[in-house]
Amino acid sequence: MNTGDTAFVLVSSALVMLMTPGLALFYGGMARNKNVLGTLMQSFIMLGIITVEWVLWGYSMAFGPDHGGIIGGLNWFGLKGVGMEPSAVYGPTIPHMVFMVFQCMFAIITPALITGAFAERIKFSAFMLFSILWATLVYNPLAHWVWGVGGWLGKMGALDFAGGTVVHISSGISALAAAIIVGKRRGYGTVPFIPHNLPMTVTGAGLLWFGWFGFNAGSALASNGLAANAFVVTHVASATAALSWIILEWLHRGKPTTLGAASGAVAGLVAITPGSGFVGPVAALIIGALVSVICYGGIMLKSKLGYDDSLDVFGIHGLGGTWGALATGLFASKLINPNGANGLFFGNPGQLWTQFLAVAVTWIFAFVMTSIILKVVDVIVGLRVTDEDEERGLDISQHNETGYSVS
Repeated sequence: MNTGDTAFVLVSSALVMLMTPGLALFYGGMARNKNVLGTLMQSFIMLGIITVEWVLWGYSMAFGPDHGGIIGGLNWFGLKGVGMEPSAVYGPTIPHMVFMVFQCMFAIITPALITGAFAERIKFSAFMLFSILWATLVYNPLAHWVWGVGGWLGKMGALDFAGGTVVHISSGISALAAAIIVGKRRGYGTVPFIPHNLPMTVTGAGLLWFGWFGFNAGSALASNGLAANAFVVTHVASATAALSWIILEWLHRGKPTTLGAASGAVAGLVAITPGSGFVGPVAALIIGALVSVICYGGIMLKSKLGYDDSLDVFGIHGLGGTWGALATGLFASKLINPNGANGLFFGNPGQLWTQFLAVAVTWIFAFVMTSIILKVVDVIVGLRVTDEDEERGLDISQHNETGYSVS
């Protein structure tokens, strides 16, 4: 056991934990004021729901002893056998329990990301049931396929250092399914939906950027050069994407916006995540610059395609994660990580094909499973609040509270 590595991954776990409240602020500021608490709650309560699920069966399903490359068994149910000694395969210099809690924070934020797709119109009871089912039936299998010992995508050679497929593509594609199935907000397309508190959103983006250093650098599972590379390329990609996004806005709309800068920063963080342990700083500049073009274009298409992804989860996480996973197949280099693989630009075109297959599998699996889960939840408790409750706002109708009191 290495005390420095242990301390580093514990601090990284705390940073990733902070990302979920940061996401709550990022989303909450973009909602209307009558829905601010409902939006905040959908992210914040994930710290409760998914932690319990992870301890009881989630971690064992995702990382437990392999069953056919598809899922981990329930050998570690209730964290049985997950103790204070290092694991031979999951961080050999840190306690197994530290790896478990680090991965717990990933499991928490992933379903929270989806909430931006159905913000302002879903029942809280439906959201709770959906989150538990989605974590169990979508996140846990995907985590095992990519990161679990024996997982079939990992054995195939798919590279995902910190969650491009497992976290961002899965949540982004699930968000698209949710936006379609839950349906549009009342008045969508005729009533302007204006963010009520952009300073809150920018604060949330800053917390996400800060926490993302733990997300990506911590995935090295050691305080070493690979962690340093992941830290640097994370910052470079986010900074470049924030800049390229506002330049796009400036050219397209005549003025740069703070929301655009925040959106660009998050898009850059999403795109660099799968490759952060495999690519260098120049590749991070290119990945960050191009992700803004891809995500900005995707968001522009939303109105033409007619779905109401309230806070652009698919546009940023689905498309940004897809670009990041494919870009890893272009720019990955064994000079950065000898345990990885070279990408197309380093003489290995097969890696790009492997990345494409992993992306395609994640798209199909996440969309189909999320659609089924939502249909089941609709039958059990119903998905949407009533028109009257939607008009009143989720703060009052679902939580009997208001975010702001005006005297």
